[in-house]
Amino acid sequence: MDGKHWDDWQRSWDRQQEWYLPDREERFRVMLDTVEAHAGRAPRVLDLACGTGSISERLLARLPGAVSVGVDIDPVLLAIARGHFAAEPRLTLVTADLRDRDWPARLPPGPYDAVLTATALHWLPAEDLARIYRDVAVLLRPGGVFLNADHTPEPGTPLLNAADESFQRRRQQRERARGVLDWAQWWAAVAADPVLAKQAAARALVHGSHEDPQPRPADWHRARLVEAGFREAGVIWRSVGDSLVAAVR
Repeated sequence: MDGKHWDDWQRSWDRQQEWYLPDREERFRVMLDTVEAHAGRAPRVLDLACGTGSISERLLARLPGAVSVGVDIDPVLLAIARGHFAAEPRLTLVTADLRDRDWPARLPPGPYDAVLTATALHWLPAEDLARIYRDVAVLLRPGGVFLNADHTPEPGTPLLNAADESFQRRRQQRERARGVLDWAQWWAAVAADPVLAKQAAARALVHGSHEDPQPRPADWHRARLVEAGFREAGVIWRSVGDSLVAAVR
């Protein structure tokens, strides 16, 4: 399969994600600013729950001296990443399930300068996520940085939350009329691609039926990170419903 096929899927994934996250590129920019501030221009990075490699793609474009290890369990998203990055020696892709307590053993040995993740960890139960934060603390070098960009709605601002949700629904309706796919439509398109048929079938076995995601406030993440052994943690960027939580090992 030629590279254009995989590049098209990568761009399609980006468009689908942006339908939900209009500030997605701004989040990535702040994330990479923080990586460079803490780790310089040649960091060794772990891209956690990497999906198609969206974070790594932006990392390697901005910091040519960087190297990245992407880890995920989704066979479809990893197939797209492997096709899209086939000629990129700076990225290593690893299949591992973060729900498995032994997932760090599948990685190239640490330590890492930064661990990055976006729009992924809210799917995990609280006890798994607290354990993963402890795992990440071990993988990072002292002074290394962890960055998690994710859904973190604040329960104390219901009026702001409701107004933003209404505004975003109107935006999404306009973009849908221009042909942007939502989550369900994107996965239906994957299922219709014969090149991804095998991976799509495997994905159903890997994930089963997803439980509803469990977004938690940013303060929950900050507290769990400090408990996991990070020296400090806090919000360095946020919109109404999302934030970027950073922690220093």
